[in-house]
Amino acid sequence: MSVAPIYSEYDRFAWFYNRYWGEEYSRPALAIFNVIFFPHVPVGSRILDLCCGTGQIAAGLLQHGYQVIGLDGSEAMLRFARQNAPAATFLHADARSFQLPQRVDAVLSAFDSLNHLMELDSLRKVFANVHSVLADDGIFLFDLNLEEESELETNTLDVVEEDHVLVARASYDQHDKLKRYELTMFQLEDDIWQRSDLTLYQRYYDHDEVLDALAEAGFSRVKTYDARREFGFTISDGRMFYLARK
Repeated sequence: MSVAPIYSEYDRFAWFYNRYWGEEYSRPALAIFNVIFFPHVPVGSRILDLCCGTGQIAAGLLQHGYQVIGLDGSEAMLRFARQNAPAATFLHADARSFQLPQRVDAVLSAFDSLNHLMELDSLRKVFANVHSVLADDGIFLFDLNLEEESELETNTLDVVEEDHVLVARASYDQHDKLKRYELTMFQLEDDIWQRSDLTLYQRYYDHDEVLDALAEAGFSRVKTYDARREFGFTISDGRMFYLARK
């Protein structure tokens, strides 16, 4: 099954993501980073927040004393990120082909952002790009949703407020390892309800595929952490953190 890249489509989802998910994920994620990431990255280091979304993680990195560059493919997401983390530098670019003026000490990609890459070749390109912008001995931390039984279920999320409504229907294609989210969004603007419909996808990769792609990019030292088993992190049960060193 072939699915075209949809990164700019996140513009329509940005307002809802910023309101409901950015902060919800960033708090427990930053607590995990405090254990597995920050001890390896000295205060003052340059960090690239890859696929930074609406900037809540970037704001947390700034509070820890880091220099932060945020990069995302959605300009609407970046508008919120600039509000949430005004001291960071933000770039509108593609994770598969970005360039930076100087190397960074660490790269972080949070909240299963890389699951939104539809092909393994795209994941390889991101890993190679990250390796090229990292300083020697630099750190790369990211998390991915992996296939587990709980992820295969179809489910629905409803948000109903006076001036906005969101209905999200999730389904999973086990053959293609493709999670599909059908979103219907309403917002009240100037006393008129505006509707927007959007389909988002996540590709689930095999654990060994991820490790092979990291090795191909040049990462020879990789440590993994099961988010639920090791940290009690239950936002999607199949989440795995990967810590790779250049």
